[in-house]
Amino acid sequence: MRYKVVVAYQGSSYQGWQTQHQNNSVQEEIEAVLTTIHKCKIEIVASGRTDTKVHAKGQVFHFDSILDISEQGIKNALNALLSKQIRIQSVQRVSDDFHARFQVASKRYDYFVTSDVDNPFVVDFMCRESYELDVELMKESAALLLGTHDFTSFTSSRIDDRKSRVKTITRLDLSRHNDVVHMVFEGSGFLRYMVRMIAQTLIEVGKHKLIKQDVKNMLEAKSKHACKYKAEPNGLYLVSVTYS
Repeated sequence: MRYKVVVAYQGSSYQGWQTQHQNNSVQEEIEAVLTTIHKCKIEIVASGRTDTKVHAKGQVFHFDSILDISEQGIKNALNALLSKQIRIQSVQRVSDDFHARFQVASKRYDYFVTSDVDNPFVVDFMCRESYELDVELMKESAALLLGTHDFTSFTSSRIDDRKSRVKTITRLDLSRHNDVVHMVFEGSGFLRYMVRMIAQTLIEVGKHKLIKQDVKNMLEAKSKHACKYKAEPNGLYLVSVTYS
């Protein structure tokens, strides 16, 4: 039996999603609890990984089980044994051919920046920026990134030549709520660090340190060396994953 699970977690205490074999990760903790419940090794497959200190509201993973436990029973058992920083949101029985990674249709990431830099309670949950960001200028530059493009310039990780750097961003919204600037990214997929690199690039535009043409030049360069910016991980949230 295969189960699809939606999980939320606070990334501050973890070395990212993926098993590190030497550091604590969200994946390792969940697999350890499932192994305890099943009394045999259980591995999980996620929609993708999140980096150290990145949070999630709607990460998705699947696992296979031979136990006759209800969906609610699995949810209750997991939440009883997991740390309070990891909370299972839902468990759903799915067909055996469901795949949490390969069948992803789109993902949504949110990024938060606050100008309340002296607030100690947002340190782990938002990027702090003392500048008053010009959101209207940020929106103009963000519009350049909508649609389908080669986003090689917005990844700092090594890319396998067999994998496409072409991605489609269907939504890139920016808004201000009091002292917080909120960015929403939706797309068919994202390269590693892509959201954080775009977010910081837009922040630099908001600080009047870059102009719209600079962003256009970065995108068109299709070079790993074109963009030197990467936003702090603590302001990033994987909000939802949708499937075809």
